[in-house]
Amino acid sequence: MATDQPTASLDDHGIATLTIPGRKALNIVGTPEITALTAALQQLAAEPRLRVLVLRGRDDQAWIGGADIHEMAVLTPDTAPAFITRLKDLCEAIRLFPVPVVARLAGWCLGGGLEAALACDLRIASRQSSYGMPEVKVGIPSVIHAAMLPRRVGMSAATWLLLTGETIGADEALRIDLLHQVHAPEALDAAVQATARQLAGLGPQVLRQQKRLLRDWERLPLDDAIDRSVAEFARAFSTGEPQQHMQAFITRRRA
Repeated sequence: MATDQPTASLDDHGIATLTIPGRKALNIVGTPEITALTAALQQLAAEPRLRVLVLRGRDDQAWIGGADIHEMAVLTPDTAPAFITRLKDLCEAIRLFPVPVVARLAGWCLGGGLEAALACDLRIASRQSSYGMPEVKVGIPSVIHAAMLPRRVGMSAATWLLLTGETIGADEALRIDLLHQVHAPEALDAAVQATARQLAGLGPQVLRQQKRLLRDWERLPLDDAIDRSVAEFARAFSTGEPQQHMQAFITRRRA
């Protein structure tokens, strides 16, 4: 089956937008789409002008409605690891992307799609979006980046979502801290653009540093995370950004 390629654009502010090219109404992804998206992310990560990435679905019916069930239905114990590793690598390409990743969430975000959304740094959504981990309903556990769900929403909410496979709406997703912001559908693009512009207006090196620290803090013991921060603080002064921004702040205060 021919697969549409991801489409990427980069504006004058350093904001890239990558569109997820899934199939059918729910923007389903299988091996071809997963592989193409991972390659597109790797290519964008090397773009020196990049400051922010906005990741969006093909349209407002879905962000990603899940992994291709037709492909998964014929997996075996021998072929299943390769399939799920490809999806894991996609989510890791998002999670470890060097600049902030903003998920523009509209419509359905299910299963592997929610795992990819969890790997994004910020999740800004339409009030008409829906979220769920329905894997248990088709005989498989939620795996890979579903492991981030307890960190994002707490163990109680994560347990409910993962064991029941139930779908929740945007307002409930906001209440449990799965989302950062929820907006009316007609206001979603403006809200995403405002956040992206805000991030793009900051120093590009400090944003990369802060994201790197956030990833470190997810995996390191507290003492090690604190110690690692000392080196990043010192490294900031080699970029010239503290000198520039601090002097601008001092100048404004004197004016």
